[in-house]
Amino acid sequence: MNLSAWAALWFLPFVLPICAYVVFTDLSRMKITNRAVLALVLVYALVGALVLPFETYLWRYLHLGLALAAGIALNAAGVLGAGDAKFAAAAAPFLHPGDLVLVFALLTGLMLAALAAHRIARASPLRRLAPDWESWTAKGRFPMGLALGPALATYLALGALYGA
Repeated sequence: MNLSAWAALWFLPFVLPICAYVVFTDLSRMKITNRAVLALVLVYALVGALVLPFETYLWRYLHLGLALAAGIALNAAGVLGAGDAKFAAAAAPFLHPGDLVLVFALLTGLMLAALAAHRIARASPLRRLAPDWESWTAKGRFPMGLALGPALATYLALGALYGA
């Protein structure tokens, strides 16, 4: 098992519940909470220090800062929500820089699938399972956590399986 697979294997059980929580809160309240973002940062801080080489561990905090700066700019331009920007920044240290093309391809595919699934569920009787979810009635807005959470979880799962 290579280092990437080893690190992903250790991150995965801690990150999965956070990603599931992000999906739920974004669907139900159209919010990715600060609690989820801080939990993700804490997982990286604690687990990353144990499973990554120290230099790699420290450099990946730069990813967080760069992603946060980009997210703030995109939020200011009205392209994405503040919670989406913060979650993406918190997720950035988990990503290997050489995997960015894979990550963007994965995110693109999951965004399209999430959009289609959300719109189908919203227009079908499935909506009655959670009739009070804010995402059903949010005009012109989409719960990006429905794609962001699964993208991080899938990336780590692929890393754990294949050393991606």
